[in-house]
Amino acid sequence: MVLNPVISKLVGKLVVLASASPRRQDILRNAGLRFEVVPSWFKETLDKALFKAPYEYAVETAKQKALEVARRMPFKHLKTPDMVIGADTIVSVDGLILEKPTDKNDAYRMLSSLSGKEHSVFTGVAIVLCHEKDDEVDYQLIDFYEETKVKFADLSEDMLWEYINSGEPMDKAGGYGIQALGGMLVEYVHGDFLNVVGFPLNHFCKQLGVIYNNLPSSDQKSSSIVLSHHNQVTTTVIPQVLTGDPSVSPLASPAHKVKRKSDQKDMHETSQQMTNSLSKHGESQGSEYMALQNITSRGRSVSVSENTEPKKGDLQRIITLMDGFRSSKALFTASKMGVFDLLQKSPGLNASQVAAEIKASVKGTRCLLEACVSLGLVTTCEKSHQKPVYKNSTLAAQFLGSDSPFSLHGYIMHTDNAVWPLFSHLENAVREGTNQHEQAFGKKAQDLFQDSYYDSQALKLRFMSAMHSIAKVTGKAVATAFDLSAYKTACDLGGCTGAIAYELTKVNPQMSVIVFDLAPVVEMREKFQPQHMDTERVSFMAGDFFKDDLPKADLYVLARILHDWSDEKVDILLKKIADNCNPGCGILLSEIFLNEDRSAPSRGLLQALSMSPGRQRSAQEYCLLLERHGFTVKDFKYTDNLLDAMLCLKI
Repeated sequence: MVLNPVISKLVGKLVVLASASPRRQDILRNAGLRFEVVPSWFKETLDKALFKAPYEYAVETAKQKALEVARRMPFKHLKTPDMVIGADTIVSVDGLILEKPTDKNDAYRMLSSLSGKEHSVFTGVAIVLCHEKDDEVDYQLIDFYEETKVKFADLSEDMLWEYINSGEPMDKAGGYGIQALGGMLVEYVHGDFLNVVGFPLNHFCKQLGVIYNNLPSSDQKSSSIVLSHHNQVTTTVIPQVLTGDPSVSPLASPAHKVKRKSDQKDMHETSQQMTNSLSKHGESQGSEYMALQNITSRGRSVSVSENTEPKKGDLQRIITLMDGFRSSKALFTASKMGVFDLLQKSPGLNASQVAAEIKASVKGTRCLLEACVSLGLVTTCEKSHQKPVYKNSTLAAQFLGSDSPFSLHGYIMHTDNAVWPLFSHLENAVREGTNQHEQAFGKKAQDLFQDSYYDSQALKLRFMSAMHSIAKVTGKAVATAFDLSAYKTACDLGGCTGAIAYELTKVNPQMSVIVFDLAPVVEMREKFQPQHMDTERVSFMAGDFFKDDLPKADLYVLARILHDWSDEKVDILLKKIADNCNPGCGILLSEIFLNEDRSAPSRGLLQALSMSPGRQRSAQEYCLLLERHGFTVKDFKYTDNLLDAMLCLKI
């Protein structure tokens, strides 16, 4: 078939790719397709055991990705797409499904299982067509899959680890990228090569021909459902059918549509409900999996009469919000008084013993311990004829001790000492639109900055400890978000203790990193440096990135930097970076990415209430900001960690 006539049918239509994969984007752009990228929020947590064949899992995941974006966009983005494309690529060997490796050991497990064997690469694709009619949207879904056979050579241990240490396997299904270094592992390919890269272009084009040129097809089915936009919420019962036929649609017919009064549900939450429903009810093939889709009218309020009973869970949600400050302060107090450190060192103490160690009353300590138990931070067990004894929960052992593997202790102390007082003056901050440092601390923000960085050793250590704990927890997610194997030198601006720099060098053996920060920070770095650090590839340089010359590098890292500063200072910094960059150089940006319409709960939106000079932004706003300075966004990723990530290239 010829692609151009199909493309001409899409001119002027809003085509959306529900994937952040740069490989899928490249394949479709090279084919001449114009589209927007809106990554799906669908959590890929379907139970693989429910599917008879691997391709069924890939197709169902692709469906859920595409449907989540198709349903979200009219409400979150205030526009309805004409077409949404979802895709999911998996590798299958010996009946097992291999997705992206979680770490190097997982990559080794995957690649070892492929060594010397032929395996299958499946890509499931879903196309959702959206048709607006008055106050209704009709969704039509077409899905299919493509299989390609790939044979690996017998791989030596040296070759395996050389490839793994390149960092390339970390964001690839099955742990390899055939279009790059992974090609050296492959003996032969039978089938569509682009399918192995991540998208079956030929099969996709044939399906477009079926849709727009009325060509016959034997492997494509579709179904549709009309979702109404009225004052009342439309609740649609959607059967999820898992059968041996990959083209069976998960959408119901209009006959399934019912209405009831309800409050608005966030589309992301609904997507997760669908997944949970699949996991909960899908115990046999061919059974129907039910999920409730709550959709409200765009820009209209939902009225509730005084005789309407509150929906189950709504009252509890409000109470949880009301009591949230109590939970926070209990966490802060237990951390400050050393409860988690004590129970990590000496588990199995009763309340009296803990009280004696932390120098507090027995009554107060018991209340604090019981509150921590209710929050899941401490566990208790009864000893025969004795008082209950306490120990850290797994959660506390991992995050809350000073020496925990991913300790947030420093950031918790910073929040208690520096952020909590600000939020006690939130009403004034909202009325005035300014930060409340002077009211909370008796000093202006600039004076506090001077104390933290230059005058007070204790404040400096506390602030650095806070930044270090956040960087340790988020570092791996940021460092592994993208393939950075092309970059040899990096500069982490405002990199503080170097926690992210060390993670970057772990994943990228070819890379050396300069941490560029203020002199007082650089002077104190040794208190936070890990044992057996690679001092040859991580170095520190003192300077002010607003005033001083920046080190030359292929990649500049901006982690939790831009949101802190005014637009004027952000422009100054980005201009300096742009002036230092050659074409092809990159920026690795790590921030909290807000929703475009600011509707979903977000730490970034709550942090913005501190009224700092800077501001939180969405991924699209960061894209536009960087484009103004000559950078184009190659990819961005919601990491499910504390920070999201974006990779930009100098044009």
